[in-house]
Amino acid sequence: MAATTDFDRIRLTSAPRVRSLSLGELKITYVPDGLALCKPRGWLPAATDADWAANRDHLDDGGFLPAAIGGLLVERGDRALLIDTGFGPESHPDDPANPILGSIHGGELLDGLRRLGREPRQIEAVAITHLHLDHLGWAWSAEPGTDAPPFAHATHFIAAPEWERRDLAAEGGATEERVAAFAPRVRTVEDGEEIFPGVRASFSIGHTVGHVTYIITGGDRRLIAFGDAMHAPVQVTHPEWGCGIDHDPAEAAAHRRHLVEELSRPDTIGYGNHFADVVFGRAERRPDGRFTWVPVA
Repeated sequence: MAATTDFDRIRLTSAPRVRSLSLGELKITYVPDGLALCKPRGWLPAATDADWAANRDHLDDGGFLPAAIGGLLVERGDRALLIDTGFGPESHPDDPANPILGSIHGGELLDGLRRLGREPRQIEAVAITHLHLDHLGWAWSAEPGTDAPPFAHATHFIAAPEWERRDLAAEGGATEERVAAFAPRVRTVEDGEEIFPGVRASFSIGHTVGHVTYIITGGDRRLIAFGDAMHAPVQVTHPEWGCGIDHDPAEAAAHRRHLVEELSRPDTIGYGNHFADVVFGRAERRPDGRFTWVPVA
């Protein structure tokens, strides 16, 4: 295992902060909504106790794997797109009987957008990577003090195969009633379709039946917003460690291996929306042929 600095250790286990970078005319900003504490043996079940002992830097003092929750703001002049909407104004304590997930909370996204100078009504479209609760919260939740979701005016882009099998999402809490709150605003997208200047959908099926990555290109660089194709920086080193809730583990593993190679290209930045406080980075090849996640913002 490559050595990590004290600074790395702090960020690997910290709640996320606002982080920004520029790609040509595009400004890209991570906007936190909250934090989930995952149980490492259930979340990445292929990793053993010995594996986690060797990767202790990725776990907090309580032995949890911290996972950031938030959205990615893509701005081009006056125009703005938001990729994923966080968990919304909910909070759930740890259930000891749940072997995968500990506590989870959201609710910070709208205040974060406003601090950046963006009212929710200024977001022209929302792009959803997949239909899981921690990516949909503000798509169906009314802003406190109102009777409508904050992005009720905006187009909601969802991959066609994900939307076609939205019944599968109900098992994870995205019930028919909740999905109905934003269904009238959904527009399905196809593989390779441009949804915003410089932003294209790229199907990355595996974690869910219609999971999608968004490729953002500006200047001479690209950013891969890979959703839940990976959940933690340690998977950059160990792409064979799949998530315990992957819909198709074999497909997900194949995509992770390809993704890590792509993230090692010099013109490429990755955005891991669950990567604690190191959401922007790239994959750096190690002497042993594996890779390490290196933050870039």
